[in-house]
Amino acid sequence: MRKLKNVELNRLHLDEYKNKEKHPIVIVLDNLRSAHNVGSIFRTCDAFLIEKICLCGITPRPPKKEIRKTALGATQSVEWRYFEDTQSCLAHLIENNYRIMSVEQADKAISLQDVCIEKNTKIALVFGHEVNGVSQQCIDMSHQVIEIPQLGTKHSFNVSVSLGIVLWQLRITN
Repeated sequence: MRKLKNVELNRLHLDEYKNKEKHPIVIVLDNLRSAHNVGSIFRTCDAFLIEKICLCGITPRPPKKEIRKTALGATQSVEWRYFEDTQSCLAHLIENNYRIMSVEQADKAISLQDVCIEKNTKIALVFGHEVNGVSQQCIDMSHQVIEIPQLGTKHSFNVSVSLGIVLWQLRITN
């Protein structure tokens, strides 16, 4: 076995990426505080061909050197939009027929492995603040809440890790 060189990976060029059909998934960041997490989320969204990221409230937005450091250029490939508050973002997405799914621990939450989404359904996945999680106002606007099963002593994953887990599960099952 031999590790591949970057030139052997056959990655898309920026213009090819921009023209490639994306998954009908919008990522909504509800008041994240860490620019490093935001950069990591951009990079993960690039890898999964995600339609767009909505940066809401206090969430850092490009250009910021901390975002650039972890995004590794993904702020150039992944479309994004800023909203002053998450509720107006969700209202806009609902108006445009997106199914709002918050990733949070809540009563009546559906375990990630049990989530079923019909093919080509437009979804918006809401990820919350690193300490406080997704706001109750956003939970109230959600069609569904998804919970990632956890087995250890901690009660949460890092937000960028959560995003990767959810996108991987949805990508391989839909």
